[in-house]
Amino acid sequence: MYELATLLTLVNQVSGTPYIRGGDSPAGTDCSGLVSWLTNAATGRPVYGDRFNTGNIAGALRARGFVDGSQPGALVVGWNGGHTAATLPDGTPVSSGEGGRGVKIGGGGAYQRQFTHHMFLPAPAAADVPPPVDPVLGAPVPPPPPPAPVVLMGQDVPPPPPGVPVPPPPPGVPVPPPPPGAPVPPPPPGAPVPPPPPAG
Repeated sequence: MYELATLLTLVNQVSGTPYIRGGDSPAGTDCSGLVSWLTNAATGRPVYGDRFNTGNIAGALRARGFVDGSQPGALVVGWNGGHTAATLPDGTPVSSGEGGRGVKIGGGGAYQRQFTHHMFLPAPAAADVPPPVDPVLGAPVPPPPPPAPVVLMGQDVPPPPPGVPVPPPPPGVPVPPPPPGAPVPPPPPGAPVPPPPPAG
């Protein structure tokens, strides 16, 4: 649904803009405008033009998929009757209008003592997350290949305990001869049977 990078980019773009009561543009906004923008970006809505205020915030957040409470690693919003702020999923607090300043990164975020209400946006389940899109090609980014197996070369590996079968080596890997006097294991099914050693 949302990526932390998207929210951080938005906050960095508007950080330092002035407090403007009822503002809804990159030129500046108030506390609920900033929280509206963040929740819009996190839920795939247009950032600007769909704002709420502290009087209707609970319903607006529910309409965006938020649930009551708070949760680490989620986008969390805290508010009271006259102020609101948010904490991003990485713990970054953001607000507008605190200390007579406009949009800022820092402060108490959603976890201020003055806030009597909290809601958070649950992270989507892994199956619900669409694959990331390559910003240049516009196509989904394929998952990385699985890591290659680790092969230890040139190290002495102790033999398995008696009675434990030894798995056959991968195809194409030479098999060293058994030590003198050791029993020779039968070849794997379908493998050519080597000729017996010449009598001496």
